[in-house]
Amino acid sequence: MSLDVKQLMKELTLEEKASLCSGHDFWTTKAIDRVNLPSVAVSDGPHGLRKEDDEDENVGMKTSFPATAFPPAVNLASSWDEEIVHSVGDALAKECLDQDVQVILGPGVNIKRSALCGRNFEYMSEDPYLAGKLARTYIEGVQKNDVGTSLKHFAVNNQEKLRMTISACIDERAFREIYLPAFEEAVKAQPWTVMCSYNRINGVYSSDNKKLLTDILRDEWGFKGIVVSDWNALNDRIAGIKAGLDLEMPSCGGNTDRQIVKAVKDGTLDEKELDVVVERLLNFIVDSHNKRITFSSLGTLSIPILSAVLERMSSRNVKFLLSFIIFLLKNDKKVLPLSGDKVVIIGDLAQNFRYQGSGSSRINPKNLVNIIDGMKKAGKEVVFERGYDADHPDDIKEELMSPAIKAANTDCPVILCVGLPDCYEAEGADRNSMKLPVAINKLVDEVIAVNKKTVVVLFGGSPVEMPWVDNVDTLLNAYLPGEAGGEALERILFGKISPSGKLAETYPIKYEDNIVSKYFPMGPRIVTHKESIFVGYRYYDAAKKDVLFPFGYGLSYTQFEYSDLKIDGLKVSYKVKNIGDMDGAEISQLYVKDLNPMVFKAEKELKGFKKTFLKVGEEKTVELELNRRSFAFFNTKINDWTALNGEYEILIGASSRDIRLSQVVNVDMFENKEDVEIEVYKIIAPSYYHMDEIDTIPDEDFKAILKADIPLNVSPKRGEFDKNVTMGDMAQCLIGKIILKLAPSIIKSQVPNADFTTLMILETGMREMPLRGLNGVTSGLMDDMIVDGMLLWANKHRLKGLFTIIGGAFKSLAKISKVNKRREELKKKKALRKAKKQAESK
Repeated sequence: MSLDVKQLMKELTLEEKASLCSGHDFWTTKAIDRVNLPSVAVSDGPHGLRKEDDEDENVGMKTSFPATAFPPAVNLASSWDEEIVHSVGDALAKECLDQDVQVILGPGVNIKRSALCGRNFEYMSEDPYLAGKLARTYIEGVQKNDVGTSLKHFAVNNQEKLRMTISACIDERAFREIYLPAFEEAVKAQPWTVMCSYNRINGVYSSDNKKLLTDILRDEWGFKGIVVSDWNALNDRIAGIKAGLDLEMPSCGGNTDRQIVKAVKDGTLDEKELDVVVERLLNFIVDSHNKRITFSSLGTLSIPILSAVLERMSSRNVKFLLSFIIFLLKNDKKVLPLSGDKVVIIGDLAQNFRYQGSGSSRINPKNLVNIIDGMKKAGKEVVFERGYDADHPDDIKEELMSPAIKAANTDCPVILCVGLPDCYEAEGADRNSMKLPVAINKLVDEVIAVNKKTVVVLFGGSPVEMPWVDNVDTLLNAYLPGEAGGEALERILFGKISPSGKLAETYPIKYEDNIVSKYFPMGPRIVTHKESIFVGYRYYDAAKKDVLFPFGYGLSYTQFEYSDLKIDGLKVSYKVKNIGDMDGAEISQLYVKDLNPMVFKAEKELKGFKKTFLKVGEEKTVELELNRRSFAFFNTKINDWTALNGEYEILIGASSRDIRLSQVVNVDMFENKEDVEIEVYKIIAPSYYHMDEIDTIPDEDFKAILKADIPLNVSPKRGEFDKNVTMGDMAQCLIGKIILKLAPSIIKSQVPNADFTTLMILETGMREMPLRGLNGVTSGLMDDMIVDGMLLWANKHRLKGLFTIIGGAFKSLAKISKVNKRREELKKKKALRKAKKQAESK
């Protein structure tokens, strides 16, 4: 494409510049035909391509074209394997090319602060180092094919409840040390786009946040691409331009474009500030099309997961690579691997297969293979009993449970499939607890009582409580294994490969064991991050608490021996040997412990890892290299990272709680302690030094590290409503009650084929939608006058509000009329294409 960005900047009118700052529709940017500027197509990800069919008449959550449903981030991160994650990115890009998509919306790297976050399955880890390394290689795998990525959700988007309005109240050290480093590492791969999150950070919306989008992302980290809003995340378009938000998605129906033009003309926005954004957008559009490869039709590549990811890895054992999907938590009596030609499979999740999560990343799979199909494909005779109803998992149904218990009383291998059904975890809604459904827990107890050799296979995107775990000898965690999960399970269960994945998050014994449980989820206005840096294993270590399964944990069918730790400056080496009787891979982990910290710190922090494949009896040397950041903390006195000289312990482990090798080193290449100004946390916030002695963080300690008062956390009242008031809050007045009463029927009419989980997501989204979002969610069809009128009414100016609503309704009806005409045209075109195909087939 021979377009010159500098020349375009001279040719574009103010109105055309403004138009580029928002989407054309839900998935494309605007084209400007006058100057031959094309549009860019984006699509949901990140573990598969969800390209919507524009001909689907549903207003929201349209059907999508078939694509490979890869294992989501929760599984990918458990591989701890940069090469595999890179290959998944590579395969995803090929499908983007196949479906003419230029940017896939992923990866997601938000930290797993709480096990209850409904979107945890889309995120990598509780640890920023691991999440950052894997996200970076994912981006590199996609973008080497000239397909772009969108790193998300920037930043501190760690709960789904009230995600569009909640303010994360967070201290600077936690912000910099826990919630930003994964983004910082991933930005080194220069993703084409970064997606800003819905929420506020210390009161400022991410879409308006200059500190976040410009000062840190661009000036500190050197990001070169564009910042796009999460869909309907825009708060204030003019503030967003000034902060560094380039592209608003989806279409605003021209609404905010007009705001930009008006702001330039009345002097509230300098056109030079707009030009900075527009030039970045033009570079993005032109570069995207210069790299574009278009295939002639959908489905030409047809890449199933096994060929796309595994067989492409010719340098390694193909069968072994399946082991990254699923991993082993218990094998006390060595029941696994199984043998024989007949299996009994119990559990509705075996057929209602949990292979992915719910929400915007839900893929229409090309070739779904559940565990029953996987066994049959391998020639196994299968006896199956449901045991429970996955759509009603809290109802104990004897007509399902009794046959399952009877079937379990056998000498054949019994595979019990349990976990979290779809309706228990989804985007837009956090879980209420870590408990499994009642019927599922009951079934485990009953089956184990008649057959101790039962293999329990756990499905779900997050940790769960397991009250029966001590009675279970064999436990596999499948998480959400993607469309080929049934094949992978068969191969692992019958010992064709050895599992090698390890947890990228901690499994607590019970939810209340985590101090975060006191502060999650919160609302109505704020969520306090009182635990500061003590997230995940950092907290459990500091609090000296037992856990069910620690961070970095995972078993194998073989055993590994560690030896010969050597440290030379910042270079660390050690040996790992396979001393078992099966080929396999070990994930070894390097942690750094500050023996004399000047500020409160975690007991240890992950600073290196390596997955090493070893044949039986084979030994290899693992080499890792540390750097200054491996020893540093964020010093709020100087607003920069500080690494201090002193004694540190280098720990090499098979998990965070299975340290095999260690050595104390005296580091003398950084700053001396006496030369650096540091916060006196022991005086101003002493509780952070005694996490093992406290259950909650005192307000005064949190305020000391926050360096501000804790904002009030109360719902707004009538008379103080603004455009960020949610529809749920609007229920305080008649107009809000009416809208919420009508919302379910409106949603069902617009998305007639939605399943229960999708309806739950949409209805929750409507309740928690701020009024400002109504324009975006309707692609500009709802005129702003309606929102203004609703606010006037709700704030007790009923008559004025009513007339304003009526005026807005007339404007909205005119817009809807145009859209309906367009829909009718699409219907006619679709009917003509169908008739043409039928005629050709005859």
